[in-house]
Amino acid sequence: MEDIAGVQTVKSAGEVAEARQALLSRRTHLMEPAVVSRCVGAGEEDWRRFASHWEDLEPDGYAARQGTRRLRRYGHFTLHRTGSLRPMPHLAFVQPEETNPLHVGEDRHFAPLTDAFVADPLFKALTRMLGRIATCLHDADEWSVKVHPFRVVASADSDGQPTPEGRHRDGVTLVTSLMLGRDNAVGGRSTVWEPDGSGAGDTPVLATTLHERGTLLLGDDRATLHEVEPIRPADATRPARRDVLVTTLTAHRGAERDAQVG
Repeated sequence: MEDIAGVQTVKSAGEVAEARQALLSRRTHLMEPAVVSRCVGAGEEDWRRFASHWEDLEPDGYAARQGTRRLRRYGHFTLHRTGSLRPMPHLAFVQPEETNPLHVGEDRHFAPLTDAFVADPLFKALTRMLGRIATCLHDADEWSVKVHPFRVVASADSDGQPTPEGRHRDGVTLVTSLMLGRDNAVGGRSTVWEPDGSGAGDTPVLATTLHERGTLLLGDDRATLHEVEPIRPADATRPARRDVLVTTLTAHRGAERDAQVG
């Protein structure tokens, strides 16, 4: 069967193949910005335009319970093998009980993605590229795609917590984190772990701090755990921020259940 449609050059096709191989062998992979840009056909102006959507996020009241200032939006799509990307009804976001101890069985309601975000050509190209990569993990005709633009803010008296739930998995097939911007921030190292079935402890597979816009971290969520360390201001007189796009893909498993969970 053919991979999900999308414009590819010979070089970008090879780089997608490299990401697939890394996911199969190490269960995680870091794609550098130049590689991502080639794979999606994006230039600097495209990245600037896309990053501007992070100025239009809404406060996350659920994160505020844990003392974290986070802004976000949320969208849900179905991605077909042909490359067709179809929006799903905007419902509550629910994670499987075993993946998020902070929000067990809780319906969380977030502001929808803006029309401008959804219409952005870079969003569509990125999502289709992720669909091409994900086929190495599951040969699905359709994917459930959940899209979460995040901004975490820190101040001198309050660290920013990108993952307040700690080390975890999301209950999906492919989990990805794309750096869009950092300002006045130190910390925020991302670590991907291989669970140790013996209970002796998890093994770190990859640890990196996403700095440059366009850097993309991929993980096989079925076989790994991940977490991100807090950020804090480099200059205590100014706030710090960290902007990322978290996109998850789950092999389609039925419309009724998939409408919310996973």
